[in-house]
Amino acid sequence: MDPAELLPDGLLERFRARAAGYDQRNEFFHEDLAELTERGYLGLFAATDDGGLGLGLREVAAAQRRLATAAPATALAINMHLVWTGVAHLLHERGDDSLRYVLTEAVAGEVFAFGNSEAGNDSVLFDSNTVARPLGDGGYSFTGTKIFTSLSPAWTRLGVFGKDTTGEEPRLVHAFITRDTPGYTIKDDWNTLGMRASQSNTTVLDGAVAPADRVFRSLPVGPNADPLIFCIFACFETLLAAVYTGLGERALQIGVESVRRRTSLKNGGRSYAQDPDIRWRIADAALAMDGLYPQLDAVARDIDELTDHGALWFPKMVGLKIRATETARTVVDLVIRASGGGSYFAGSELGRLYRDVLAGLFHPSDDESAHATIANAWLGPIEP
Repeated sequence: MDPAELLPDGLLERFRARAAGYDQRNEFFHEDLAELTERGYLGLFAATDDGGLGLGLREVAAAQRRLATAAPATALAINMHLVWTGVAHLLHERGDDSLRYVLTEAVAGEVFAFGNSEAGNDSVLFDSNTVARPLGDGGYSFTGTKIFTSLSPAWTRLGVFGKDTTGEEPRLVHAFITRDTPGYTIKDDWNTLGMRASQSNTTVLDGAVAPADRVFRSLPVGPNADPLIFCIFACFETLLAAVYTGLGERALQIGVESVRRRTSLKNGGRSYAQDPDIRWRIADAALAMDGLYPQLDAVARDIDELTDHGALWFPKMVGLKIRATETARTVVDLVIRASGGGSYFAGSELGRLYRDVLAGLFHPSDDESAHATIANAWLGPIEP
């Protein structure tokens, strides 16, 4: 599906107009979510026979890139729902239907979110500080604190995981709880520099119970080859890269418009588009973005087509995330330098992008983890 058909220009203009207000008021994107839901966005990955749009990761990444050109915080937050539905889709494509209900429920309007991140847990999916306590009937209760829970005001299904230490070997247990599950609290603590509309509040789990039919994985602590881990990384890193690619794309558009509009008294009232130094900065930004588009497309395509990159798959995925977030940050900086002091004023779209793009530093995989992953792939692990 053409992203412009799914997200037409008029829709994006409404999103862009609302984005400034959401940011200023530190407010969730309720209106954006309603319009996306109406257009079937929650079911992008679901099969057409199930009422979805039947898209693959490559098409969804293109849609998210386009959405981020209008409203990066909206795109970043809805990413979390799309990661879960994408995981269910990729597992299905690999012969595993354990999360098929995620797709059917998404078509029915359920909103999925991630409750995985924990302060101080740099092992990410390979360990957890949250306690997962078996209940004897296959269900689990979860007690711990989850940070950066995007979609906090709107989720109806929250994916959580924690560590069960009651057996001979500790296990990492993955499950879903629902909005009406008792035993959790959402803090009103999202007051950040950027990506404010995502409302990624802290969630405190205090014995929240997931029934047996919503416990979908029990894995060993540490890296493992379960397809769930691959699919989470594949969707998370690729869709995250798509959002920051769209952000950088929009910054470049603003830069071109700005330097054409601004004039220089020193140069006889000519447009800054005629200034060699300004032209260099815009060209530098365009060169950086040109290298990102094909990388994003190729990684998403290879995931869809089940290409076997073996041990290089994780380096490719984390490398894409790092390149997208760092490129977008570089491009925004170049464009601000070319666009003048107007971008420093509150309410400037470019100023908002400058704040939003900084969030890319904090998403997994971070710079250190990504470089370690890539070094291990090419050089092998550090010798003891």
